[in-house]
Amino acid sequence: MRQINFLLIFSFGLATVMFTLENTTATTVHFLPGVSTTLPLAALLLLVGGIGATAAWIYAVWSGVVKKVETLQDGGEAEAQQVRISELENDLRRYRATVDAQLGLLPAAGESSARTGDEDGDESLSLAMD
Repeated sequence: MRQINFLLIFSFGLATVMFTLENTTATTVHFLPGVSTTLPLAALLLLVGGIGATAAWIYAVWSGVVKKVETLQDGGEAEAQQVRISELENDLRRYRATVDAQLGLLPAAGESSARTGDEDGDESLSLAMD
């Protein structure tokens, strides 16, 4: 991969040098009314390309900063969600304990399970005696 990167950089550098040597004619550039300068075409294109590359780099840095700030804000939300999840889990445990305690107090549930156990025990005893 390093060889491919080197080959690409070398090719673009060589193309830039060839372009600069071939385009030395002077070009007048008008920035504002009354403000103008004369530069070789290759120097002008390299200057504009450099400005464009710098603008792209600044945009990339700004996008990274914005993304980092959003990530930090989301981190606070994630902590708040974890706290909320813990609270809900504690509430769930408490509600389950309450329901289990209330189920134990119901007479019908306790008697039916006791009767079922007695009946099953009688059948197993009668089968064992035969």
